[in-house]
Amino acid sequence: MVSEQIIEVDPFLKPYVSDIQLRNRNYEETKDRLLQNEESLADFANGHHYFGFQKQENGWVYREWAPNAEKIALIGEFNDWDRNSHFLRPIEQGIWEITLTEEDHLTHGSKVRIEITTGEDVFERIPTYCRRVVQKEESIDFDGVVWSPSEPFEWTDGNFKRNQEEPVLIYESHVGMAGIKEGISTFTEYIETVLPRVKKLGYNTIQLMAIAEHPYYGSFGYQVSNFFAVSSKFGTPEELKLLIDAAHNMGISVLLDIVHSHAATNVVEGLAAFDGTEGQFFHTGERGTHPEWGSKLFNYGKTEVIHFLLSNIKYWLEEYHFDGFRFDAVTSMLYHHHGLGVSFDHYDKYFSMATDTEAVTYLQLASEVAKEVDPNCLLIAEDMSGMPGMCLPVAIGGIGFDYRLGMGIPDFWINTLKNVSDYDWDLGGIWHELAQRRPQEKVIGYCESHDQALVGDKTIMFRLADQEMYWKMDVFSQSDSIDRAVALHKMIRLITCTCAGEGYLNFMGNEFGHPEWIDFPSEDNGWSYSHARRRWDLADDTNLRYRFLQCLDQEMIQFVKESQLLNKTSQLLYHHEDNKLLAYKKDDFLFVFNFHPVERQTVEFGTNDFSRAEVVLHSEWQKFGGYLDEKNDENHLVVDNNHRISIPINRRSVVVYKIS
Repeated sequence: MVSEQIIEVDPFLKPYVSDIQLRNRNYEETKDRLLQNEESLADFANGHHYFGFQKQENGWVYREWAPNAEKIALIGEFNDWDRNSHFLRPIEQGIWEITLTEEDHLTHGSKVRIEITTGEDVFERIPTYCRRVVQKEESIDFDGVVWSPSEPFEWTDGNFKRNQEEPVLIYESHVGMAGIKEGISTFTEYIETVLPRVKKLGYNTIQLMAIAEHPYYGSFGYQVSNFFAVSSKFGTPEELKLLIDAAHNMGISVLLDIVHSHAATNVVEGLAAFDGTEGQFFHTGERGTHPEWGSKLFNYGKTEVIHFLLSNIKYWLEEYHFDGFRFDAVTSMLYHHHGLGVSFDHYDKYFSMATDTEAVTYLQLASEVAKEVDPNCLLIAEDMSGMPGMCLPVAIGGIGFDYRLGMGIPDFWINTLKNVSDYDWDLGGIWHELAQRRPQEKVIGYCESHDQALVGDKTIMFRLADQEMYWKMDVFSQSDSIDRAVALHKMIRLITCTCAGEGYLNFMGNEFGHPEWIDFPSEDNGWSYSHARRRWDLADDTNLRYRFLQCLDQEMIQFVKESQLLNKTSQLLYHHEDNKLLAYKKDDFLFVFNFHPVERQTVEFGTNDFSRAEVVLHSEWQKFGGYLDEKNDENHLVVDNNHRISIPINRRSVVVYKIS
């Protein structure tokens, strides 16, 4: 029985007790409706074991759900695309089935489609549970592929388990643009090029974007057509398994950036109008199309849709050993207005007619099934609205996720850099933005999102340095603009990593200030891949300053991992707005920031909490591109007899002390 204990966690929810009761009632009633004869949601979410191509001892069984169909023919290489030789038969509730023997010559790797006949039309589709979908040569069209290798993949990660003691430190990655070459990189190239970098940098989790099949490469993977197929642009399903297996053997967890918020409008290779009707998987009319993205919107109240999506969650966990999910565009799911143009500045905004209660219920079910399949499964919600209870257990009235992405933080930094001079930065506002949380709900902090690297926007480093990055990033050049950019890049990362959440995320390359933008090949750029790649060579070049930023990032990640600091509370000790000084304590560490653009400052305050302070990290150490030797006179400080401490600190720098 679900309780309303969430109101005790967050007293601001008391006026909304009826909404919490509705949330709980919807969840319980929907779960009862789904289970019926099943014991658990994990038992219910077995669509991938029933639908699609299921290997039998002497052939195959193929099943499809298409309630509007009057006739379905299986066509493909195995029967020379004959539309009259292999018909499925209807069995129950819109489900169709065909059994094939070895004499039918359907084999692993065979290209297939189905032809559906309705009362109005005849058309081709790719099976909904296809595990591989490939693009035809010299064509924009796709075919399904029967995928069931004769030898099962041999996993070697049997002893792997995510270290629960460490904070979640995520290296967000897009496999296709993870290489230096001007082209689409592969899973095997990611294993060779990126995984060793992630290990060396100290990140303990990778988050893979664009894994499910998506026809349009430039969609960043967020316009999914085939939910059970691994993107053929990057390699085979077995090569993805190799990547995950290799990561696990390095002690690195792997999250899937899963897209259950919407789907591509593609018809033949997608779910849109699969059986000829608009409402098979999606809402009909205006509600079925996202007003800004143009994509199709799932009907989360429909049993068959819930079954499809929950089975998809179980499939990725079972088949590929993913360690969890980052759920994309959760805000769009939660509200009928999709969060567009809405400022979530009052609790009324979460509990009005605008809330899609069916989507809330689906997310609760999704979190529960994931935890049933893998109790250690890590769930992160991309929700900019801050829906109360997103990261609290379903059992007390929450939605069941582990973390919420702190989406307001990247927006805050970009707006600050775009619109406010260094001289006028509001440190109190910075502190509030980074330190605010919902009670007992954990956040993944990050400085900049992958969206802010896309063409038309700028990364933090490029916004700080702009054109100077082209000419002055070598260690021999003198540039006030580059000095400023490097210093602030380090400071923004350190304060965000240590204050903005219980976990931390970085998009690949941003750790060393990757220059320029991300621009996928298109007609507008002559189908160029020059901006759809990562220039690892820049970070490895000892003559360039990128290596200093990478070194700082590496040491920062190692520091927060070893100190287990991110789950500790931040306590503000000193704040001087005019002098641009900020100091805070976190467990046994003291952080002192001087954001002033010009002046060297002294931070002075009284304390009874500690008597000595020893430097463990300084943004101006020479290995980070600064001027200080690691063994300098300012590394050891002592509280005086009046219980006061004075801390000298140069402009645009941060120093971290171990206190005792």
